[in-house]
Order: sequence, then C-alpha cells, then structure tokens
Amino acid sequence: MSARNTVAPSTIGVELSEDGIAVEYLDGREVFYHGPPKKAEQTVKTPPGKLVQILVTDPEGTEGVLMYVNDRNTHDDILETTGVGRVFVEPGEEEELFPGVTARADGHSIVVDADPEVARGRVFVFAEDELSEDAYEIVGEDAVDDTETAAEDAETGTDDAGDAASNEYDAAAASADRDLAGVPDDADDSETAADDGDAEDDQSDGWIDSEYVEDE
Repeated sequence: MSARNTVAPSTIGVELSEDGIAVEYLDGREVFYHGPPKKAEQTVKTPPGKLVQILVTDPEGTEGVLMYVNDRNTHDDILETTGVGRVFVEPGEEEELFPGVTARADGHSIVVDADPEVARGRVFVFAEDELSEDAYEIVGEDAVDDTETAAEDAETGTDDAGDAASNEYDAAAASADRDLAGVPDDADDSETAADDGDAEDDQSDGWIDSEYVEDE
C-alpha cells in the first residue's frame, strides 16, 4: 500500500472567472471549482467529513499553491506529479500551511484562519464530497464591509426603481380616470374663478402642472 505522507506543494497555474476557479496541475490536467466563492471574514469552518483544499494565489490570481488537508486517499506520487501538497492536522493541533494561513481540526471539521495581507494574495477554501461542493474566499474585515455596502446600495436602487414605477403607474391611472370622465388633463380652478366673476383670479389661480422628479 502506498504511503500517505505530508507533501510540499508546487506553484501551479490558476485562472479566476465569474463562474469559478480553474487550476492547472503540473502534469497539464485541469480541475474547476465552481463559484463564485462565498466571502468569509478571516475564518472558515468547513462542513464535517469533507475533503478540504486550500488555495493561496498571487494578488492577480494567475498562479498559486494548493494544499489538501487530512486527505488519506490520494497517493503521494500522484500529489507530487500534480504539484498539490498535503498536510495532516490532528484534533487540538494547529498547522501553519503558508504565511498568514493556518488550519486546525474541530471534530470532523477543519477550521481555516487566514490574513490575506500576510499571505500577500487571495485565500480560497474548498470543501467537497460526492454530493456537494462549497467554496469560500477568506477576506479581511474591510473587504466584507465593502461587499455589504455594495449589496445595500443595490437593494436601495431596486427600491427606488420600484417607487418610480409605482409613481408612473399612479399617474397613468389618474390620467385614464380623467379621460373616462371627459375631463381634460389641464383642468383647473378657472371654472370656480369664473363663477365668482373674478377674471384676474381666474388667470392666477389656475391648476399648476408639476412634474415629479426623483432624486438620483
């Protein structure tokens, strides 16, 4: 039976896209991690019992190193051929995988802590089995705040658009009611002024036609 030992990783090719992350092994084969990954602040605790893989890339996301955590199925020679590394973490132990990136066991789960600034790149965590695949990117606190702000801005924009559509609908409905009643759109208080016999007031008290302008 082939040995299952700790294996040092090699630098491999990486390509980031909106659909996920492609990794090219040293032997030319490729693997694709479906995304986009969920953003997590500094720490990820993976679901129990899954194969955990940690990818640290350069800031541009064009190359990086990939490490398996507690994988006991892959032969050493296969890992060495592909350039993927492997580390084992026992309960109560913490292992530094790369500068600024550590892993520790919590029951059957793996907890990954990372500081992207110290790692000098981007840190991704994948947890998968035969049924599902989870992907995360560990980011700093500022990056999480920026993401939440962008989401809130997008939600506000959607609400504003809904309000504008509602106002347009109300205006159209009011116009339709006037048409059915035979009342022109520029109907005003001139008839009341005429009944009072005040011609000057008739000119000054007319209905002022205003346009609703939504703040942008």
